[in-house]
Amino acid sequence: MARVPAAAALLRVRKVPRVLVRHYRSRRSHPVVELVHQPHPYTRALGLVAVVLLGAWLGLLVVGNVRAQVGPMDTTMTLRPSLTGGTKINVSPLGALELRSHTAPLRLDVDVDQLDPVRSQALVDHPERLSGLQDEVAEDVGAGTLDLAVRSCVAVVAGATGVGLAVYRRPRRALAAGGLALTLLAACGATAFATWNPKSVLEPKFSGLLSSAPSVVGNARSIVSEFDVYQKELARLVTNVTKLYDVTSTLPAYAPDPSTIRVLHVSDIHLNPASWKIIASLVKQYRIDVVVDSGDTMDHGTAAENGFLDPAADLGAPYVWVRGNHDGRVTQDYLRRMKNVHVLDDGRAVSVAGLRFAGIGDPQFTPDRSAGVGGAGRSEVLAGARLASSLRDQKAAGTPVDIAVAHNPTAARETDGDVPLVLAGHVHHQEMEVMKYGTRLRVEGSTGGGGLRALEGEDPAPIETSILYLDRDTRRLQAWDEIKLGGLGLTTAEVSRHLPKENRPGAPASTTPSAPTP
Repeated sequence: MARVPAAAALLRVRKVPRVLVRHYRSRRSHPVVELVHQPHPYTRALGLVAVVLLGAWLGLLVVGNVRAQVGPMDTTMTLRPSLTGGTKINVSPLGALELRSHTAPLRLDVDVDQLDPVRSQALVDHPERLSGLQDEVAEDVGAGTLDLAVRSCVAVVAGATGVGLAVYRRPRRALAAGGLALTLLAACGATAFATWNPKSVLEPKFSGLLSSAPSVVGNARSIVSEFDVYQKELARLVTNVTKLYDVTSTLPAYAPDPSTIRVLHVSDIHLNPASWKIIASLVKQYRIDVVVDSGDTMDHGTAAENGFLDPAADLGAPYVWVRGNHDGRVTQDYLRRMKNVHVLDDGRAVSVAGLRFAGIGDPQFTPDRSAGVGGAGRSEVLAGARLASSLRDQKAAGTPVDIAVAHNPTAARETDGDVPLVLAGHVHHQEMEVMKYGTRLRVEGSTGGGGLRALEGEDPAPIETSILYLDRDTRRLQAWDEIKLGGLGLTTAEVSRHLPKENRPGAPASTTPSAPTP
């Protein structure tokens, strides 16, 4: 009985093709080795870096933030990848405050979520508590930053490990990605610590509601007198934000220091009607003492354009004007007859708002194509030399000029050493320079955004202007705010505070005016 199944099985085996049998036996005796293409080491490294960066970014995005109490404010602190670093304080709905606090691939975002009504009311009712606010704010910021650092480490390691596990499906490779992410974060933190600049709070850039910028940034006089202590400035910023959020009052009015003269510098309006509204608004919000226009108010300098100048008499502050290369003599004559307008030319000096000005009109009139414009550089130099000679005469007569004005920077440079400050325009971008012999040259951008010329490019040129803060006693520059509005539509607004080098922390004290430094 047992032999019958064995014989049947043998018969079935004999029926299998002999080729398959040989193939099976050869595979068992000689296993086939298949070659798998291994990726290049550089490709593997780049892939690992991509996994680490993606995972770290996702980790920071999902869990890399902390809620922190800073004085009377509830804030959210977050680390974000950035090419420039720095700190951005979002004060909704007022806008944002940007500080160049450090240089690293990480930016610290601080969002002011809400103001605690109990704590803020306590500050309003008991102003004496403000004296201890600086220590409280510094302690709160330190605790929040430490908590954020720990949470960010956990976030980047978890994110990079999770993405590495999803991509490689190997725990060892995933852990390597997490370790590399932690190393990169530590390197970024070390870079931020090495480049930390606590004095950046003195020169912030504010964007958002333009009307509230002076209240948040503070006036020039107080900054110059109080900037020696970083904690005090930080506390003052928190105090101002507290006042802005106080629901029991409106936005605080800007209370200018009586010892500070505020000069609004505009230039190159080029027939942009929106400029007059912007200038009038700034005059009101910043309590401007005098407006200085360094020329090119017109575009063709014809009598037909003269009606455009009528708002200059009703801006709320005296208007000092110098002729540009797009302003004709008819423009100058029209302005000379207007009330509240002071035309500068031929180096003649005039006293306005406690300051003494002198200027010279541009020798070129480029819209007149019938007249040659060759030798423009030489004519500008000669005009600047005439202005410098007048400045020296004024100084010899005992009536020195505080601010000189010329449209072209080439002419303005000729006054170096003869006046503390000279204003110019023409080039449509902002510059500040201390020249060889100590005169500070301020070149203004286009307050008209280039006028109709702004439509020629792909992106509209920004509207730029500046507010100069001068000491009423020494008539020297204390600080200046650069204001930039976003071209046609005015969708953005930025205010950047700047201090002369001699007014920054650590500068040697001096009781007598000295040559300014950049």
